[in-house]
Amino acid sequence: MKRNRRISAVAALALAAIVTGTGTGFAATTTSVATHAFDTATATATAPTRSFQGALPAPTGPYAAGEDVIHLTDTSRPDPWVPSSGPRQLTVTMVYPAVPGTGTPAPYMTLGEAAGVLQRRKLPTSSGVTPQNLSSVTTHAFDGARPQHGKHPLVVLSAAYENPRMTLTSLATDLASHGYVVALVGHTYEDSGETLANGQTSPCAICDGPAGLDFDAVAAGRALDVSFVIDRLTHGNSAWPLAHLIDKHEIGMAGHSIGGAAAAATMIADPRVRAGVNMDGSFHPVPMPGQIDRPFLMLGAADNLSADGDNWGRTWPALGGYKKWLTVTGADHFSFSDLDLLLEEAGFPTAPLSPERGVAITREYVTAFFDQTLKGIHGPLLDGPSPTNPEVLFQHQDESDH
Repeated sequence: MKRNRRISAVAALALAAIVTGTGTGFAATTTSVATHAFDTATATATAPTRSFQGALPAPTGPYAAGEDVIHLTDTSRPDPWVPSSGPRQLTVTMVYPAVPGTGTPAPYMTLGEAAGVLQRRKLPTSSGVTPQNLSSVTTHAFDGARPQHGKHPLVVLSAAYENPRMTLTSLATDLASHGYVVALVGHTYEDSGETLANGQTSPCAICDGPAGLDFDAVAAGRALDVSFVIDRLTHGNSAWPLAHLIDKHEIGMAGHSIGGAAAAATMIADPRVRAGVNMDGSFHPVPMPGQIDRPFLMLGAADNLSADGDNWGRTWPALGGYKKWLTVTGADHFSFSDLDLLLEEAGFPTAPLSPERGVAITREYVTAFFDQTLKGIHGPLLDGPSPTNPEVLFQHQDESDH
């Protein structure tokens, strides 16, 4: 069963488990992949006795992370999921290298987005998490922070199916602290809610099905979203006042789950994207030989490999550029996002790999990959197994790096 498909039944449940205390787990899904550790929460967890207080890890680079939220409208196409809503509207969080000590702490999400998570799962007020404390998770990003001088590569991030864009905030802030401008793209109507320009928070139009949802079409639609965002960010400053920070010749993309499939789909459709990362997602569709001849990193949970190895196994020989296939022992599907960390902070069991290690590994390897492919900075991390990261296994080490 494909990694991305399980998100339709699971991703919102991860945050639901944070806020309900019921421990509803992944056993109800129909996939054959390894189940999430908090399947056991029904027997072990009780309703939280204190208010949830979440915090993401601080960035590890020399810069602070500034943040702006922008709203874009693609007048060239109607919304693919709710055509009656008019042209495609997108909310994008821009995270950028900033001067430490400037700006004010940025919220994790809007109250509407946080309420959307709770409302979608019909969460009671007794759950211990409210829109207020979910939205105020410490992000280490700062609104209105003064930007660092110079131009920086752009990295676009795309979250998992049903997961709002901010579930990749830990990765975004760390990339910004290492000198990248990051665009976290919210794919409207594909997750628990994105607050649009009019202040309304969109519901998910496709999260409850429909049966037979075409994930190839989802990935292709996200590729259109991303190319439109790149267009707007690299043609003047009308979309974002700090667009002058972007080096439009150095653009990469990383995605989690269906977002990883979208990274591949975007690279096939848009040659401006010079490097891509798929974090634990099936490819929709599997690329054909010659379609991706630029650098690509596949980073996934080792336990998922047997369930979805054919998809990645067929993709590997089709990739024509510099490529790496890494698996992480003990990780689960959400180790590559903020979700396992938030689950742990809410008192629920998580994957055998600690959430802190999952975030650290994701940050280290994704940053090292973009350092090498977008900045031309080679480090030893991608050369082979590291004693400081024993969980990370290199597949196909006998293959040429180029």
